[in-house]
Amino acid sequence: MGLLDSVLGTVMNGQQPPSSDNGGNNAASGGLGGLIGLVASNPQLLQAITGMLGNDGAQGGLGGLVARFQQAGLGDVIGSWVSSGQNQAISGEQLSDVLGPDALSGLAEKLGVSEGDAASQLSSILPGLIDRLTPQGQAPADGLGNSDDLMGMLGGLLQKG
Repeated sequence: MGLLDSVLGTVMNGQQPPSSDNGGNNAASGGLGGLIGLVASNPQLLQAITGMLGNDGAQGGLGGLVARFQQAGLGDVIGSWVSSGQNQAISGEQLSDVLGPDALSGLAEKLGVSEGDAASQLSSILPGLIDRLTPQGQAPADGLGNSDDLMGMLGGLLQKG
């Protein structure tokens, strides 16, 4: 868990949690301050997300997640997160429909919260995180890499913040 410790060390030692008046710098809009606050308050969420977005994850990486959103009729939502424009919001309920009950149940168990709380937390951080991981406005053809690669990328993002 060295990379997670490194990311959290950066968060805890070098960054201030976001204030409520952060000028739109929240996690859902892609703001780094909101992402830092969410990671600092729940490192298990970061681990779960990197497991989801990693090519070695159960969802099939970012490409697999995009396909699931498209199948659920929400391709435009995840497309907005990848593109360089404004991120569209997603509700916990919509995200539950995309991921399915098994994936959400597993996530809730890892986080030690209800499925509704897990979906809510994920819907708060996922748009901004995917936005930050695709700064060119396109999903990389070979995905975002495995979970360890993602932890390294996130460590770099948080150090820039």
